[in-house]
Amino acid sequence: MVGARKLGLSKSRIAAFEQCAKRLWLSTHRPDLKEEDPAAKVRFATGDEVGRIARDLSTGGTLVVAQPDLAAALAQTSQLLADKRRAPVYEATFQHDGVLIQADVIEPLEDGTWRLAEVKSSGSAKDYHISDVATQAWVMGQAGLSLASAVVRHIDTSFVLSARGDYRGLLVDTDVTAQIQPLIARREELVNRARAVLEGAEPDRETGGHCDEPYTCEFKNYCIRKQPAGPEWPISLLPRTGKRLASEWAGEGVHDLRELEEADLVNPTHQRIHRATSSGQAFHDVEAIKRAVAGWQYPLHFLDFETIGPAIPRWVGTRPYQQIPFQFSCHTETVGRALSHAELLSLDGSDPRRALGEALVRTLAYDSDASTGSIVAYNASFERRCLLDLAETLPDLAQALRRIAGRLVDLLPVTRAHFYHPDQRGSWSIKSVIAAVMPEMSYDALEVGDGIAAQLAWLEAVDPTTQGARRQTLQHALRAYCERDTLAMVLLLRLLKADEKLN
Repeated sequence: MVGARKLGLSKSRIAAFEQCAKRLWLSTHRPDLKEEDPAAKVRFATGDEVGRIARDLSTGGTLVVAQPDLAAALAQTSQLLADKRRAPVYEATFQHDGVLIQADVIEPLEDGTWRLAEVKSSGSAKDYHISDVATQAWVMGQAGLSLASAVVRHIDTSFVLSARGDYRGLLVDTDVTAQIQPLIARREELVNRARAVLEGAEPDRETGGHCDEPYTCEFKNYCIRKQPAGPEWPISLLPRTGKRLASEWAGEGVHDLRELEEADLVNPTHQRIHRATSSGQAFHDVEAIKRAVAGWQYPLHFLDFETIGPAIPRWVGTRPYQQIPFQFSCHTETVGRALSHAELLSLDGSDPRRALGEALVRTLAYDSDASTGSIVAYNASFERRCLLDLAETLPDLAQALRRIAGRLVDLLPVTRAHFYHPDQRGSWSIKSVIAAVMPEMSYDALEVGDGIAAQLAWLEAVDPTTQGARRQTLQHALRAYCERDTLAMVLLLRLLKADEKLN
């Protein structure tokens, strides 16, 4: 019997080694330590679905099945390659020198050679995709396959779904034959280094940028816990250029933001963060905030969308990765601080845009009360884009939706310019600000606590196999999360305008 453990290395393990030797070692010897990133679940599920579509589009082929074991897959691959019919092979399995690979698609060419297609759910060919292709091409070549060309078969982001289930044109090929040649030449040496790592003790490597490139490592938290405690207020918390500045100052033995002088920082935002961090006092310019929002008209409507951007379009007329809103929450506050709430959550799996568009018009443009007042969002460019996309999709509602978009105002730049609490730790996300000034409103206790979790919850809820009780739980969690976002904006604006400064 030939098993993956005996073969030792695979395409995915070599990719892990190229990211970090420690990741390879841990994934092999201590897989129990991994903590899956929720986004990885979406990525893997999407990859499987794109792979299925790629097989459907490359017609006439045979899927290699690794049953009862990989030895059977190797034998079936050999039989298919020897078949005079010469047809595409899916998940063709090869091994060389203890390295096992399974190719997404190999297609016969007229001259008797083959083309390798590595299927990816991204919108372009990435450098790490090319490395994957090189590993496969090296193993295939060493195993005796005559490979003439190699492509990354990825999503064409300009594709528009014209009929349900018709994905012809979704995938496009980027030829990487030339790019993989120098990588193939170095593959044997790379494999030897990877094998040496596996045969040794756990590598010692500090965390860094490599932990999140090209993907967040599933062992990142384990490695962080093993490291000595860092500074309480690392320089890296400074937004945008913080990591670079931290690296530069580390060369001079400075690690904590409070060890710097304000004059050491040239960016005014960085200086403000330094000042608040060093003093322990929030920066809160109440009068500037009042001036910034003086033109906002009551009643104030606080609006937030949750969206899904599937790589594979689900609904006719949509593109890959197009952000489709499936939920909104809207809190409305009068001058006298009376609050009301409206919402819509679509969980039946159908195209949610019509239902959302109509509900938005009812909520924000139906009568004189709804059609007046500023509409507050946090990072309003996102809500504006959602509204304008809905207007393009729903011509009968377009005028009303564009008017709604025209009433948007943005709380984020007001907060960023005139408020900072040390506990934000360099971030002005709504969750960071709320956690700093209203810890009782923290998202930590919510079952759905961020946008990725909301997408996962929606995908599970619309899955036909999800049981009714579980769907009800997910529905409640999604409603609670989106409502928390808009209520948080209401309370944050009240605090920002309060005469008593926050500390």
